[in-house]
Order: sequence, then structure tokens, then C-alpha cells
Amino acid sequence: MAPMPVVDGRGTHGGYCGPAVKPIALRMLGEIARTPDTSVLPISGIGGISNWRDAAEFLVMGATSLQVCTAAMHYGFRIVEDMIDGLSNWMDEKGFETIADVTGRAVPNFVNWNQLNLKFKTLASIDQEACIKCGLCHIACEDTSHQAISKTLLNGERHYEVIDEECVGCNLCAHVCPVDDCITMVPQPVEDVQTWNEHPNNPMSKIPAKAG
Repeated sequence: MAPMPVVDGRGTHGGYCGPAVKPIALRMLGEIARTPDTSVLPISGIGGISNWRDAAEFLVMGATSLQVCTAAMHYGFRIVEDMIDGLSNWMDEKGFETIADVTGRAVPNFVNWNQLNLKFKTLASIDQEACIKCGLCHIACEDTSHQAISKTLLNGERHYEVIDEECVGCNLCAHVCPVDDCITMVPQPVEDVQTWNEHPNNPMSKIPAKAG
């Protein structure tokens, strides 16, 4: 009866590394990159970088260099070569010539949660040609989300369709779908912008809530 990791019959708390730490690392990197006093400093990004896409995310969030540890432990130093090849191909495709051309490009779009547009909406869309009828999207939405995907029989086969009126754009279905790009989130037209700062449900907002 000891917590892992166990050393000679006793345990303690472990570390936190690999892909699980990536969102935290990106958030901290973004905070440094958008703060005037530190934005001018070179920043070495680290935390969950496992492939070239991760590397690109860290660069556009302000990193001027990258560090890799856990991925190299799992796959050896060859993983770094794969990252370089993938990142180089991506930069060529986008027309970037140097790392400096990439670094920090996403920082202006990194904002606090209360600056997001609460009126922005996306709806899930299922590519019926790509769908393999596994039903994972229906199960996830029906049991743990918003019951926004119907299940029927069409020509003797299972058929899944998004119920637009019930979909809230949580994209859980897209995450559980095993087929790449089978389920996509389609942005809907937005007439204006309303952040939490202006939302009537915000007790600190100066805009009064509507009765009823």
C-alpha cells in the first residue's frame, strides 16, 4: 500500500512531463511572449514537444529555440530529425524561409478567456462518404454531451446525422472519431462580437440583463 513511484516500499509524488504537459507549457510560453518586459528576450520552449506540429506550435507562440526530452527518451534522437523534416516541409509550404519568420506569429491572437467572442458558434458536420459507421460520435454525444447526433438505419446501414438545433459546437464528436477529417466543425455566420466583459450574465458588466 504505497503510491507510485515506489522506492523500497515507500512512495511519493511523481513528475509531470510528455504530451500531457503541452497545454500548460504553451500557456506559460504565451504569457512570457506577450508580456512587454519579457517579449524581447530569447525564449526556449519545452514541454510535451513530440512531433513537428508541436514544434511549430511552440515557435508561433514565441519560442526562439526548442528543447525535447521525453520524446527522445521514447523514440531516440531520430525523432528530432523527423521533427526537422516535418517542420521544414511545413515552412516551405507556408512560404517561411527562417525560424525568425515563424516565431511569435500567433502571439497577437493569444488572449485571456474573457476576451473570446461568446457569440462565435460552430456546428459539427459528418462526411458521410468517410464515415465508417462505428457510432463513437453518437455514443459520446448521447451519453456524455448534448444528444445532438441521431442514429438511424438507412438502406440497412447505421446512419449518423448531426442535429443542428441541439449541437453546441463542443467538438467532442470530432475528437472521438477515428477517421481523420470525417467530422469537422463548421463556423456559423456571426453578426457581432460579445465578450464576457460585455455579457449581461457577467455581474460586473455595465449592460443590464434582459428580463425573462
